[in-house]
Amino acid sequence: MLNNIVWLVFDSARYDAFVAARTPSIDRIGPTARRFSYASWTAPSHYAFLMGLPPHANEPRVLAADAHRRELALWQCRIGDELGRAVSFADFVPSLSLPAFLRALGYRAEAYVSLPVLNPHTLIAQHFDKFELMPVYNDLAAIVGRLSFSEQPSFYFVNIGETHYPYALPNENAEDLPRIPGVHGVWRGLDDFLRHPGAAIEGFDSGRFDIERLRPLWQKQVGCIEYLDGVVGDLIAKAPPNTWFIVTADHGELFGEGGYFGHGPFIHPKVFEVFFVEGLNPGAAKADASGSTEQSIIMARLKQLGYI
Repeated sequence: MLNNIVWLVFDSARYDAFVAARTPSIDRIGPTARRFSYASWTAPSHYAFLMGLPPHANEPRVLAADAHRRELALWQCRIGDELGRAVSFADFVPSLSLPAFLRALGYRAEAYVSLPVLNPHTLIAQHFDKFELMPVYNDLAAIVGRLSFSEQPSFYFVNIGETHYPYALPNENAEDLPRIPGVHGVWRGLDDFLRHPGAAIEGFDSGRFDIERLRPLWQKQVGCIEYLDGVVGDLIAKAPPNTWFIVTADHGELFGEGGYFGHGPFIHPKVFEVFFVEGLNPGAAKADASGSTEQSIIMARLKQLGYI
């Protein structure tokens, strides 16, 4: 039986914000690892994810090829291939597309995204059976309500916006913060900017990117992570035991470090540092009190590859 796979991406969630948050539901999935994103902003990070590449460990004295092999080999565990189904990873080429690869194995692949830079008209949407931009950017609970599981294995890829600026919970009013567009919004408003090139972001003093002033925004992100942990708990309860969860961030965020705020065209360790959690549905242990064969095989494989 192939595992269902649920990949949750907390957009812009910093590693230290995640560690500071209380996350009892996500903690049940597996230990938190400190990883590094392949990119400093949403779109390229998600393209790497959909090539099957989670955030990397940034290990010294390791060949890039060996690091990739060890990481990509874990898809055997995530898919459940070790239980007897033959999977040829050579079939991953030439498309290098995780959803295309999984669909060829019999999966239904669906994506629900919260940030418009990942909208269905972009290249990232190809190879999914369903790809939907949510009507609001910060409502994971609404996405969880749309997910359903059946005999056919599912691959659900979810981009989560609560942890993105302005770090607002559902139904929370964020109008007291300046409206700062991402790449999608910049393109949309570029004509106006070219007509009025001197216009600045109203309400934001770009000369005061200091940590003390921006600390409340970091604390807001911590609060959003704690809220999302409860929603993930609901998803864990909803998902079948044979569901493999990946919970991570696409990149970090800068809150005044080095004089930076936000993410994107910046090179700074905190914008690449992310958290990473993965494992089989923690409810699986309850489904088989004696310890399931599948879980035992997965844990042995993770140990063999040096992850535990």
